[in-house]
Amino acid sequence: MKIFKYILSLIFIAGTISSCTDDDYTMLDGTEQAPTLTVAGDTNLVLLSENSDMEATSFSWNEVNLNVNTPVTYILQAALGGTDFAAPATLQNSMDTSFSMTVAQLNSRAINMGILPETQGNIDFRVVARFGNTDSHDLISTPITLTVTPYTDVLDLSTDWGIVGSATPNGWDGPDIPFWQTGTENVFVAYANLIDGEIKFRQNNEWDVNYGGSGGNLVEGGDNILVTAGKYKVTIDFNNMTYVIEAFSIGIVGDAAPNGWDGPDVPLIYDPTSDQFRAVVQFTDGEMKFRLNNDWGVNWGDDGADGTLEAGGANIPVTAGKYVVTVNVNEMTYEIEAIANIWGLVGDATPNGWDGPDVQLNIDYTSDYTSGGVWYINNVSLFAGEIKFRADNDWGLNYGDDGADGTLENGGANIAIPADGNYDVVMDLDNMTYSITAN
Repeated sequence: MKIFKYILSLIFIAGTISSCTDDDYTMLDGTEQAPTLTVAGDTNLVLLSENSDMEATSFSWNEVNLNVNTPVTYILQAALGGTDFAAPATLQNSMDTSFSMTVAQLNSRAINMGILPETQGNIDFRVVARFGNTDSHDLISTPITLTVTPYTDVLDLSTDWGIVGSATPNGWDGPDIPFWQTGTENVFVAYANLIDGEIKFRQNNEWDVNYGGSGGNLVEGGDNILVTAGKYKVTIDFNNMTYVIEAFSIGIVGDAAPNGWDGPDVPLIYDPTSDQFRAVVQFTDGEMKFRLNNDWGVNWGDDGADGTLEAGGANIPVTAGKYVVTVNVNEMTYEIEAIANIWGLVGDATPNGWDGPDVQLNIDYTSDYTSGGVWYINNVSLFAGEIKFRADNDWGLNYGDDGADGTLENGGANIAIPADGNYDVVMDLDNMTYSITAN
């Protein structure tokens, strides 16, 4: 079967829970018992990357009996050991009484909490029983501590080389479009969206060492290289002192995709932390394929329905929902993972105002994006005004900042953008914080 990972997390079910009255609360007599949290298996876990899809641990707890006719919500929380849950992360918020984590999920959680790879660290877990819409009568379990040794699952393909020029987003001043390592020493690759203009290649965002040249030949201090607008794969080869600039984009097309079979395709973006191409996309029920450069000359499907791509292969059926789609061009495989929400920026400081569509944020794939994660956008153009973060181009779930302190609150106050300009914006749902940095 195709690789579909339906990981449901952060399930907000408040709308399905009836409200409690003051009379309900007075019926509590102080004898109510908090749930008892238990963990299956070992509490000292050494995580291995080759077991990433396997279950690492599972939790369960008993139902709480209350003298009120109100459904109980159980919130499973995790926090760095010894912090007394000062900044807990919510792993599940539902009426379920069990929860499991894969090795990959637990590893990501440990790394995000600051536990270093190949180093032991503690994570505390507890379950909170809540009824109604207030936390003033929460019943909280005794915590359980897991000792976890995570592994490194993030590649470092960075180099000190980049593309600079009038054809690049940041012009001749930079910062430059980065080159990444390949499997060949001294051969580097970049994926660039360029406009009509000129480019050069330089080291460390400085002019001390730079290359230009014509005809695909690298010349130190050489002439600027003329390019036309488009999406490109740029390869520089210092073994042979050559460069190649070729049109390159991988996209998703199909009646399940936003623009149908005619495109334009949903672009997949290179993720250097995994050496793969990824996209965040909302599908309708239907079918899809992958293709190169918005053209049918090169396209891939899946003949065996096994997660392996074949040139010209069969259409790939998908069901409606929000997903992270990953393509590994080295192994010619793909993966489709369900996610809870797609996050964006909305407001009069954004190009489309308060009505949207929102400016879609990107995922930091080193974070645990299946249960929140870190979302960001770099060098986004904003106007003086206000913004908020919201999910799925809808006001049902949105975050602002009541205290103007960098902390996110559900339905909180608008966030001020002081002046027109380009900004780097980061939203951290694991810690419920955000940052906005002017460039």
